Amino acid sequence: MTKTETYLPRWDLDSIFPGGSESEQYDTYVKNVTNDLDKLDKLVNKFELKEGNTKALNDIVTLLEQTTKKVKEASSFVSCLSAQDVKDEGAKQLVGKRSELNAKMDAVQTKLDQKLIAIDDKEWQKVLEAPGLKEIAFVLNESRDNAKEKLPAAEEVLLNDLAIDGYHGWSQMYDTIVGNMQVELEEDGKVNKYSVAQAANKLTNPDRQVRQHVFTQLQKAWGEQTDLFSQTLNHLAGFRLQTYKHRNWDNVLKEPLSINRMSEETLDAMWNAIDNNKHHFVSFLEKKAEILGLHKLSIYDVNAPISQSVKKSSYTEGAQFIIDQFHQFSPKMADFAKMAFEKRWIEAEDRSGKRPGGFCTTFPDSEETRIFMTYSGTTSNITTLAHELGHAYHQHIMNDVNGLNQGYAMNVAETASTFAEMIVADAAVNQATDKEEKKALLEDKIKRSITFFMNIHARFTFEKRFYEERKQGLVSADRLNEIMVEAQKETYCDALEEYDPTFWASKLHFHITGVPFYNFPYTFGYLFSLGLYAHAKNQGGSFEDDYIALLRDTGSMKVEDLAEKHLGVDLTKPDFWESAIGLCKEDVEEFLSL
Repeated sequence: MTKTETYLPRWDLDSIFPGGSESEQYDTYVKNVTNDLDKLDKLVNKFELKEGNTKALNDIVTLLEQTTKKVKEASSFVSCLSAQDVKDEGAKQLVGKRSELNAKMDAVQTKLDQKLIAIDDKEWQKVLEAPGLKEIAFVLNESRDNAKEKLPAAEEVLLNDLAIDGYHGWSQMYDTIVGNMQVELEEDGKVNKYSVAQAANKLTNPDRQVRQHVFTQLQKAWGEQTDLFSQTLNHLAGFRLQTYKHRNWDNVLKEPLSINRMSEETLDAMWNAIDNNKHHFVSFLEKKAEILGLHKLSIYDVNAPISQSVKKSSYTEGAQFIIDQFHQFSPKMADFAKMAFEKRWIEAEDRSGKRPGGFCTTFPDSEETRIFMTYSGTTSNITTLAHELGHAYHQHIMNDVNGLNQGYAMNVAETASTFAEMIVADAAVNQATDKEEKKALLEDKIKRSITFFMNIHARFTFEKRFYEERKQGLVSADRLNEIMVEAQKETYCDALEEYDPTFWASKLHFHITGVPFYNFPYTFGYLFSLGLYAHAKNQGGSFEDDYIALLRDTGSMKVEDLAEKHLGVDLTKPDFWESAIGLCKEDVEEFLSL
């Protein structure tokens, strides 16, 4: 990169569909997708396997692959529009239409799955060996097996249709309320108003009084809305529980585990290994309290910098650092990141009106991705940007894989992103020029372990307990606050003085409908990527191709099989998890010695 070249922190959506929420091209595209879905629906309705002739099924899966990509493309565009400007009325209209499109897609898939169940098991095994079907055998098998545990097709289609204004409607209500929220902060003698995302960014201020003020004002803002948010959360959970009841599912983890293609045995092995090692991270929290001159940290101190001077990097500097570090591990990943910056696939501008949080979304028909975040120049922002680029690279690797094999689950998606994040965080520590800088960067790295082992564990624990209570009836806002604090006290091993009672309201993940239990996959991805990272350091130069091979398999294998094939490890046993946590313990030990 030449010295004069800079990267712009605003994405380009016009290269996909020009005109934003008024895009005529987008309207035409959605009409064409709807026509494709109608065609697909007709093919599925008349489908019948005749004497081993698989041509009709081949025709269906060919059109299904193309249509799946297009529905995702349309959906991603709406996600981007509604995130970049929460007051975009046109985007709000498109959110509703997107729900209808997704419901139509789900209905066709449900009908197809029911047709597949009707095929005799012996005949089915022959079908999976047929040309054109063999490469997607895992996905077809998975759909068929999942369908056996659901309601008859007509009832599942009805559920999908009712979900548009019921289930998904509550999630959209949450987004609308959050988009209109403002937080008042007193700064330099005057009161300024911020979006919740902008205010939350100030929780990393080195001045504790500032953090305390921001935290208090955020609690006030979220607290004023908890009656509404307890409604959205209760009704989302109620819809899910009613669905599970009618399907005869008694375990609330059944759906998220199935979506993430993992067993409860693996999940238990992971959490048990974390519980067995938490005392190391409590030692870190105690040392950090001492450094900050506190008896005990409060929740708003956990992510505070230990240095009064916070290093800031411009967007271009942060981008170049990421590209340089990716290059050490994977030149192909570095080239991809450079292209994403140059083509403006990233929305990182620090401005009001944006949705809080960050995400990466894929446009599989265009073979592009878009990243959304708010960049204010901190080291943490750089690692977040690297994290989202890891997601984007994962999809980039999958572009020439059959579209039906591109549906990788969240836990392995978080593996690629966290691996990218790890490369950048590790490089920052290793390149530190003095002891104080190294200590600050190590601390930033350890904070991520605290997030995955304690914060995410608190989310998981809260959600499990909330669902058990929700089975008995509506759970009040006050009780939700209590469950949240109980979960935080337990998972942080009572190491903090003050907790975040309204976290259940402020965390978007509790209110989305795409994935229930949007928490444990993050911790899985973090630890799985640590295992990968250790493997990469041992492999040296040959790792890049191995990594690409693993990513390409993520949409067509269970995670236990993926780990066995590419790493030779058993995820249902504690050994792998213990060894991955060992790398995090080394960071703590080095920090304490410094």
